[in-house]
Amino acid sequence: MGRITLLGLRRWTVTSLAVLLTTAGVTAGASPAGAGAQASATIDGSTRHQPIDGFGISEHFGRAQIMRGSQGLPAQRQREILDLLFSRGTGAGLSILRLGIDSGIQPTDPGGPNATPKYVWDRDDKGQVWLAQQAKAYGVNRFYADAWTAPGYMKTNGTDAGGGTLCGLAGASCPSGDWRRAYANYLVQYAKFYAQEGIRINDLGFTNEPDWTATYDSMRLTPAQAVEFTKVFGPVARAGGYKVVCCDSFGWNQQKNYTSAIEADATARGYVDTHAGHTYASKVDGPLPTGKRTWMSEWSPDGTTWNEAWDDGSGYDGFTVASAVHDALTKGNTSGYVYWYGASTGATRGLIQMDGANYHVSKRLWALANYSRFIRPGATRIGATTSDTGLRLSAFRNTDGTVTVVALNAAATATPVSFSLRNLGFTTGTATPYVTDNSRSTARQQAVPVTGGSLKATVPARSLVTYTVRANSSS
Repeated sequence: MGRITLLGLRRWTVTSLAVLLTTAGVTAGASPAGAGAQASATIDGSTRHQPIDGFGISEHFGRAQIMRGSQGLPAQRQREILDLLFSRGTGAGLSILRLGIDSGIQPTDPGGPNATPKYVWDRDDKGQVWLAQQAKAYGVNRFYADAWTAPGYMKTNGTDAGGGTLCGLAGASCPSGDWRRAYANYLVQYAKFYAQEGIRINDLGFTNEPDWTATYDSMRLTPAQAVEFTKVFGPVARAGGYKVVCCDSFGWNQQKNYTSAIEADATARGYVDTHAGHTYASKVDGPLPTGKRTWMSEWSPDGTTWNEAWDDGSGYDGFTVASAVHDALTKGNTSGYVYWYGASTGATRGLIQMDGANYHVSKRLWALANYSRFIRPGATRIGATTSDTGLRLSAFRNTDGTVTVVALNAAATATPVSFSLRNLGFTTGTATPYVTDNSRSTARQQAVPVTGGSLKATVPARSLVTYTVRANSSS
């Protein structure tokens, strides 16, 4: 929830003669003891679903500062954490960084909505500038800046925290006047400051969880008010070359109300490029009611302690995160998936726990990595069906021609699978498996040949396996 204290409130030849997947003791041509009946699966390149923008995290509320060493994390440990998050070779290969906008660039009232703005820029933004620059060096080029609130003096309650509504919107009259255009300009100025630091912000959001009043930075907007402000903000953002994102509701079903309202208004609909929702109050159960791109833009599971497990039934282990990512991609048709904290402290449900001069890694990181490292921006989700209800399957064609197939096995036994690869433009090649389970973390296994458009493999019990499929150079 973009929350500091609120987490507690939400909860992919082989030949016809060989079967090879060097995972969990599986040997060529054999099924492991206890394996279930063979499942069939079809990967079909002619069935096209949503485009993929990428996968990401946020380090808002000073977490970027901690990563940079404000609590004693040495430079070498900083680099290791950055590698874990952004490296495509050894880490998650994340491709989106979500930045949190607060009142820092104009902390005091300039004297009214029509007064000359008194912007300030410390070139740091609580460490987020440094982190954005580091991410860019790894190849990240999608930066999403989102505001939790307008500065307090622009709101009905006069303070950054505790809700309140932007003055000038319907139902939000203030003695100080109408701050709608000033707030729109404020958001664009934030993006301009980042441009000065070499970071091109692509996407701008003016609200975070507008249907939730938090004790920290927050601002309330009804769906109708979100539509109203979109029509003020949209032209300003468009003039600056920024894509508008709305509305980051605290639940997926709740976001449907905002999306529906925007889609019902011809003017607002034309300005919103991406509809985004969180999954604290409600999970992804289907697509948002729009033909535009959609993102699951923030979530981490509920829990009371730091957890590094893959599959312990806690509800905040790695398997839980893998399931959530799968549902967002396949049920919600989301183009983007942005987890909450990449790294935080204490009893965090982040991917990494920073602990003074040290850090610890949760299997949640590798659950996300099995998707994010291999499904790259510009990919398209393609058809993936299976006869086995315990096998959660998704497939993607990347712009470089590779195909990524991700298989999450919810069964307590290993599952032999016969994959039929159709309409991919090739029938021979290689498939490289990467496994995450109790003992492995996105661990590369021996590549196996694909022949005649078929692949046979066994997915270990309660595991996440990503297959990177490449055509032979002669194909």
